[in-house]
Amino acid sequence: MPKTKFETIKVMLVDNDSGRSAILSQALLDHGYEVIARVEPGPNLLAKVAQIMPDMIVIDTESPDRDILESMYLLNEHNPLPVVMFADEDNETVILEAIKSGVSGYIVKGVDMERVKPIMSVAIARFREYQALKDELKQTKSELEQNKLIDKAKRLLMQQKGVTEQEAYEAIRKRSMDSNQKLYEVAETIISVLE
Repeated sequence: MPKTKFETIKVMLVDNDSGRSAILSQALLDHGYEVIARVEPGPNLLAKVAQIMPDMIVIDTESPDRDILESMYLLNEHNPLPVVMFADEDNETVILEAIKSGVSGYIVKGVDMERVKPIMSVAIARFREYQALKDELKQTKSELEQNKLIDKAKRLLMQQKGVTEQEAYEAIRKRSMDSNQKLYEVAETIISVLE
C-alpha cells in the first residue's frame, strides 16, 4: 500500500529501454520516490512484483502489449497497487484497456519530468479512491447475500413452524445471541436443516 507523505514510496520501474528508464528513474528520485528495482516487461512480471514488493509500479513503454495489460489485470485482482503507465500509444481503445486492467494513471507522449510528482500523486489518490469503492461494493454484496440467507431462513421457519415473519426473525436473533453466532450463520444452519 502507498505510504503516508512522510514515508518514501518504493517504486518498481518497468521498462525495456535502459536509457529511457534511467531518465525516469532519476526524475522519480528527484521527486522523493525510491526506485527499488528496474525490470523489463515479460511473462514473469507478476513474480517479480511478488519478489520485490513495491508500493507502486511505474511502466514506461511505447505501447502496452497484451502481456503487460494481463499482468496488470491479475495484479489488480490479487495484489492491487497503484500503477502509472507512460506510453507513446494514444489510442483510445488501448487507454481504456489499460484503465480496465487497473492502471491508475495513463500518461500519453512521454514523461514531462516537471509533472512527475503531480502525476504520481493523482495516481495514488485515484488508486485509493478506487480501492475504497471496491471495498464498499464488496461489503455491500456480502451484506446483501447475508440478508438473502436471513430472509430465506425466515421463510422456511414461517412455512414449517407456522410463525409470523417477526416471530421467525426473533427466533433467529435469539439463537444468534445464545450461540454467539452472526445472524447469517444461524440462518445458514436453519436452511441446511429445514431445506
